[in-house]
Amino acid sequence: MNKSELIDVAASEADISKAAAGRALDAILDAVVKAVAKGDSVTLVGFGSFKSSKRAARTGRNPQTGKEIKIAATTVPRFTAGAGFKAAVAGKKAAKKK
Repeated sequence: MNKSELIDVAASEADISKAAAGRALDAILDAVVKAVAKGDSVTLVGFGSFKSSKRAARTGRNPQTGKEIKIAATTVPRFTAGAGFKAAVAGKKAAKKK
């Protein structure tokens, strides 16, 4: 499912226009990105948590030449699925509908 399809589903489920659903999705994604970029975590109970994580420096290998290269430490986004999300994907219970 891509962003456009997600907007279509959200608009249908919430009985709102596609434009309103698109604006809402953009606002939510923007808020999550800004919070995680500043080092905060975003937790949606039953769905999951978004947070930033530090990745240590390491030695890698250039696949074309085979030469070792140093890869610098960096901060990356991380998502951890919640119990409800995991259960729904595993088919153990249906996702809750409001």
